[in-house]
Amino acid sequence: MSEVVEAPVEVKLADYTDARQGEDIIALMDHYARDPFGGGEPLSQFCREQLVKKLAGFPGAFTVLAYQGGRAIGLVNCFTGFSTFQCAPLVNIHDVVVHRDARGAGVCSAMLELVAAEARARGCGKLTMEVLEKNLPAQTAYRKAGFKPYTLDESHGAAIFWQRYL
Repeated sequence: MSEVVEAPVEVKLADYTDARQGEDIIALMDHYARDPFGGGEPLSQFCREQLVKKLAGFPGAFTVLAYQGGRAIGLVNCFTGFSTFQCAPLVNIHDVVVHRDARGAGVCSAMLELVAAEARARGCGKLTMEVLEKNLPAQTAYRKAGFKPYTLDESHGAAIFWQRYL
């Protein structure tokens, strides 16, 4: 019997002008949007048509894509911001997507390592992200990649993420 060998995972910075990569971004974002932790609804038609163009035009935005055997299996969308306490840029990780068929194989860690390398190259002092409190599999993956809840002083508790729609 021969053993099945999976193709290695390749992670790279997305090229927003590459049509195939653009399609992969949309497909992975739709996969995420349909997941209960992504809202449980398909990506809107507006987002399908405009997202890649809007990302390309947004200062400081970058996307990491993961491929295995030519198939897109992961994505991380990032935006450069600023840390006032460090007086240095930061990268906020906004979306992390690993296709359900590829979860548990280290894809998330590989993508987050490339994000960290890109952030260092941009002179950033830290990475930030938000995660739903009941998304325990994601929290486990993020902890493995070196993330932890944001606290300044444990006695004051961890930061929580809020929003207001406009």
